[in-house]
Amino acid sequence: MKNWADVGIDMRGKSGEMKTTCPRCSSSRKKKNYPCLNVNVERGLWNCHHCGWSGSLKEGEYQRPMPQRKAYRKPEFAPSQRATEDSTVVPWFARRGIPLTVLARNSIVSGSTYFPQDEAEHEAIQFPYRRDGQVVNIKHRALDEKLFRMEGGCERILYGLDDVRERQRLVWVEGEIDKLSFEVAGVTACVSVPDGAPAADSKSYESKFDFLDAHQILRANAHIIAVDNDAPGVRLREELVRRLGPENCRIVDWPDGCKDANDVLVKLGRDCLLDCMNSARELPIVGTHKVPDFLDGIQRIYRDGIPRGVSTGWLNLDKLYRVRPGDVCVVTGTPNSGKSEWLDALMINLCAAEGWRFGIYSPEQGSPEEHIARLVEKRAGRPFRDRPEMEQISPELLDSALGWLADRVMWIGPEEPTLDALLDVSEQVVRRFGARGIVWDPWNEIEHSRPEGMTETEYVGDSLRRIRHFARRHQIAFFLAAHPAKLQKDPKSGTFPIATPYDISGSAHWHNKPDVILSIGRDKSENGGTEIEIHVMKIRSKAVGRLGLTKLTWDRATGRYGDRSAAADYKRRKDGEE
Repeated sequence: MKNWADVGIDMRGKSGEMKTTCPRCSSSRKKKNYPCLNVNVERGLWNCHHCGWSGSLKEGEYQRPMPQRKAYRKPEFAPSQRATEDSTVVPWFARRGIPLTVLARNSIVSGSTYFPQDEAEHEAIQFPYRRDGQVVNIKHRALDEKLFRMEGGCERILYGLDDVRERQRLVWVEGEIDKLSFEVAGVTACVSVPDGAPAADSKSYESKFDFLDAHQILRANAHIIAVDNDAPGVRLREELVRRLGPENCRIVDWPDGCKDANDVLVKLGRDCLLDCMNSARELPIVGTHKVPDFLDGIQRIYRDGIPRGVSTGWLNLDKLYRVRPGDVCVVTGTPNSGKSEWLDALMINLCAAEGWRFGIYSPEQGSPEEHIARLVEKRAGRPFRDRPEMEQISPELLDSALGWLADRVMWIGPEEPTLDALLDVSEQVVRRFGARGIVWDPWNEIEHSRPEGMTETEYVGDSLRRIRHFARRHQIAFFLAAHPAKLQKDPKSGTFPIATPYDISGSAHWHNKPDVILSIGRDKSENGGTEIEIHVMKIRSKAVGRLGLTKLTWDRATGRYGDRSAAADYKRRKDGEE
């Protein structure tokens, strides 16, 4: 096994967990001495949050997939009127309890700004968004009306990002004025999300959280979530907790009659605002449970019923199974039945209808380029190359489909695809990319090196338990494809029997541990292999579905699937039978 010197990490005789510079990227960075490398000495693990270099002394090193930064322009910040005693901005902020000293520290200015909402110029407050001292965006807020505008083509980052401090609590709020309100109370380690909270009924809002890519937030050792207490604020709070980890977060509850930090400052004063922050409640400790911890969820179930999950995109299948975040679904099936093809189609459906993002580990799909081509076909409904029955996708539709996929799918590919490495990278994909679904396809392409003395049965059970815990903790839908052991064809019919979880190599845990088990089958002698069977073999929650069988049609040219009954009705109408 390697030691720390072999991988170039200077431990300086320290133990436990520590941060240090990265031998891969620190020398080429502007801040050469910034400790971007996290090291766990006891476990022999390391991870650089800047360049993605990670690994373990036992299993070797690998490169995390790092999101590519877009090219942004820098806004011109030449204010026409600074916040001075004579400025119209000062009394506006004074009514909100924010003095000139706070405005000056944050370079709050005013100027005339055009707002597209009413196609008019307004005198507006300008909030500069800074990173490392440089202005990267400006938010404009009209003084006379509640109109907002960010600079076009500029990066959206957290407001107050430069105020994040090493190993301090970081307060999260929903607007610039709330961030300034905490500063009045003496708390500068506070950031505001750039675009406010997502609408309570919005489905696609992951792109609103791209600001979580900022490595500065990793400096904080705890997070105080102090957003608004309305429905959008609750949606924002839940997503921040999901991304940052419940064990790292505390929640602020505002007094009656107050909806946010500025309300508390104006109505009750700075001391009350500090008390709200200091009395922020912890989320349930992992592994322990109390009834009050679940009151919000209990009330939600009482009001709306047990969550049923979201549609698969096929009405026939929805009658038996719906996709629910937090569930682990094992997909097996007969050889060449199209497990991967169907999982891709399900993923495209969920991305399109629900605005989900996915992380995919799928080494059997060939190169990423080949896999992307198949996903493009499903998205566009056109083949990638000309086929007798259909012309290939146009260049314009190809560009549109590629752009759509780029924002919704990320490939997972650690150099050493062990269970630990895949879970580690998948967690980063959830936190930084906002994935709501993870696909590992298939199980046998994971490197399984179980500890000495552990049987395969024990290893499979422990692995599935860890995957289930991961799905519950991050509230993601987790899909795991698993090939059955060699099935024997029926000598008379020449067909394979339907695969069951007990046919998967390993143990009976393949039946016991997952929440959902689906088995895919296809009889190529029937309908030219353009129809598949989906056997729902296990449903842990009756709210999600029930056991049963349904069939879907498969379009060979596009890789799309459809409800069998709908296809049959169409064929009958076309043939003049109805």
